[in-house]
Amino acid sequence: MTESSKPILYSYFRSSCSWRVRIALALKGINYETVPINLIKDGGQQFSEEFQTLNPMKQVPALKIDGITIGQSLAIIEYLEETRPTPRLLPQDPKKRASVRMISDLIAGGIQPLQNLSVLKQVGTENQLSWAQNVICSGFDALEQILHGTAGKFCVGDEVSMADLCLVPQVANADRFKVDLNPYPTIRRINKTLLALEAFQVSHPCRQPDTPAELRA
Repeated sequence: MTESSKPILYSYFRSSCSWRVRIALALKGINYETVPINLIKDGGQQFSEEFQTLNPMKQVPALKIDGITIGQSLAIIEYLEETRPTPRLLPQDPKKRASVRMISDLIAGGIQPLQNLSVLKQVGTENQLSWAQNVICSGFDALEQILHGTAGKFCVGDEVSMADLCLVPQVANADRFKVDLNPYPTIRRINKTLLALEAFQVSHPCRQPDTPAELRA
């Protein structure tokens, strides 16, 4: 791949959706350029006219790759899986693949959007912490139960999958919102195992080009 055709990821260091994609890119060994989109500065750079032409939803991430621009983290990961299938992030077995997608959708659709920046702004400053905690705990109650039936070393069996790419950023959000993780031993165990892997470390919010100095590792 030539330098001019290097994929471009529009990302925010703290965005859990962006982190999912960064993990996928790292696991698949895809060299890419990061263009930071600060969700807070200047009233939110995602609202700029320039970025809206890339992603009309005004959200990160967006990935320019192979002559197209893709928004939505799971759609990006599925595209990478279909075009660059090694290492595999979706199991070959249809039942396991369904479990991976179920867990990914549970997090990406049922937890994360309800405690993201745009929703918290609507909730109001005084209610943000309790709202986020309630949303995350409700989702983790379900997820812990599901993982009892699907987990091996990771969320689904013993291979890293798209579900794991969703889990780790969501646990980081839970930590940030001071959620007590003691009731979720399976989630905690899998998260700890994943954070020891290089792809999860290099993609971590504390190691991004736009990470503020005080938050860098």
